Amino acid sequence: MHLELRQLRYFIAVAEEKHFGRAALRLHMTQPPLSQAIQGLEQMLGTPLFARTKRSVALTPAGAALLPEAQRLLQQAAALPELAQRAAGGSAGMLSLSFISTADYSILPPLLLRFRERFPRVRIDLREATTDIQLEELMLDKIDAGLLLPPLPDKIRTQLDYLPLLSEPLLAAIPGGWRPDRQHDRPANGKPAKGGAEDAVSLKALAELPLIIFPRRISPAFHDTIIACFRDAGVTPHIGQEAIQMQTIIGLVSAGMGMALVPQSVSNLKRPGVEYRPLRDAAPLIETGLAWRRDNASPVLAALLAMLREPPP
Repeated sequence: MHLELRQLRYFIAVAEEKHFGRAALRLHMTQPPLSQAIQGLEQMLGTPLFARTKRSVALTPAGAALLPEAQRLLQQAAALPELAQRAAGGSAGMLSLSFISTADYSILPPLLLRFRERFPRVRIDLREATTDIQLEELMLDKIDAGLLLPPLPDKIRTQLDYLPLLSEPLLAAIPGGWRPDRQHDRPANGKPAKGGAEDAVSLKALAELPLIIFPRRISPAFHDTIIACFRDAGVTPHIGQEAIQMQTIIGLVSAGMGMALVPQSVSNLKRPGVEYRPLRDAAPLIETGLAWRRDNASPVLAALLAMLREPPP
């Protein structure tokens, strides 16, 4: 079967005019080729579409069922040029975007809101994944871009591009009500710190608690940064638990299993029994950015990058 849009256009004209002569005038053609085209369509479909008499033309049940579908197909066909132009310009199509769990508490929600307001016809396929998984999927061309933690591994750096989006300090997530041994928690002036959930806490004091951290393979640089914080403070942390997702890490802190060092934006994740405290020691900045393949020619990705590179309002 080789159904043509021309045949559907002829069928719709006859169905709406209920007269072959008027339909032919509407289509700017003579009646004989129109009648032949309708007969050919009926033969192709294997059923009559019109009940004809010398004075009237009426739709058969098959014709009545076909009419709305034929109208829909022609409307969709008429919209194809505009759709193609929007897709070529990046305002239509699909964007597959992966993100680390910490991005869900910082840059992801405003990014999605801004992008959807500007490009409402783009369908976004979101996938939560750790940095190591995102890098694999980028190299396999399974995603367009990923919100992840740098740096990019040397072996794939030449194939990927990266745009920094956020830098934030580490905070300590500690079990609610925990107070450090004061001999390990004195500032440089020698005076004890005051109580309260907002007080800064030292890494020497935090070393009293088991450290809850993600496996190093997930984000080696971030993992090493956390361990280096303790090392620079002259202490060695005891790793009590490992967990992949940040929600799980904070859940373990809530259960009193230990403490964690987390990006500042994670403090937006409120859990009973968890306090977020600034570090008295120098807190390193943790960066989150967007990575994508350099050879990805997606107009939708180009539109996203152009938006992210705009100066702030």
